[in-house]
Amino acid sequence: MRAPTHPAAPPALRLHDLTVGYDRHPAVHHLELEVAAGELLAVVGPNGAGKSTLLKALAGVLPAMGGRIEHAGAEARIGYLPQQTDLDRSFPVTVLDTVAMGLWHEVGAWGRLGRARLDRCRAALAEVGLAGFEQRTLDTLSGGQFQRVLFARLMLRDAPLILLDEPFAAVDEPTAHHLLERVDTWHREGRTVIVVLHDLGLVRRHFPRTLLLARETIAHGPTAEVLVPANLLRASGLVEAFDEHAEPCEAPSPTAHAGHAHGHAAHHH
Repeated sequence: MRAPTHPAAPPALRLHDLTVGYDRHPAVHHLELEVAAGELLAVVGPNGAGKSTLLKALAGVLPAMGGRIEHAGAEARIGYLPQQTDLDRSFPVTVLDTVAMGLWHEVGAWGRLGRARLDRCRAALAEVGLAGFEQRTLDTLSGGQFQRVLFARLMLRDAPLILLDEPFAAVDEPTAHHLLERVDTWHREGRTVIVVLHDLGLVRRHFPRTLLLARETIAHGPTAEVLVPANLLRASGLVEAFDEHAEPCEAPSPTAHAGHAHGHAAHHH
């Protein structure tokens, strides 16, 4: 007896000829990508490959210069964690207040948290190992403690799409292990998780699929097929050849699309 078939779930997001950059100069260009719902995807590439720029575009922080991003839902909620170096911890806000920002989608600007929601904030802090830290201010925390706070806030965000930019950088090994377990939990819950990473050993051990970037897509698919020496060598070469002062690139014609990667490499774009 044949098992019943079900229609495939729509992708969590699609990129169509996406170009993103700064001051009209593309940092990543002409990306075509489809990420399945519930996928755990690593984004890797050399320094300057455009990984953080891509994540900012997916989060809606940076507008596209060209092309478009399609999310599975018109009002898709996104949990976005930028690099720690992009965050200001000098403002005197408490750990509890920071975590409570994850409930913004429930309470809005003027809503009251109430006891039940505050209990959820405390429970999230306990889950990341920070019970008792509620009244500490962010400037008193270590890098690892601060990252745990941000993960607790993301847990309350309860988003189907989670974007993490170097979440294990500048944290100690126990914290990195704990946070990686939380990433695995999100994946088991069916959330789509996209993580920018530089540790290829970690990617090979824990991430089933990988996107290799070098201002453009070098390879995308099963990690073992993407992280091969030929692809890594090509990625390094393209980033080294990139000209920060090149003119803004043009979209490839449909007939030339299959070869546009080599064309960009040729004119250092």
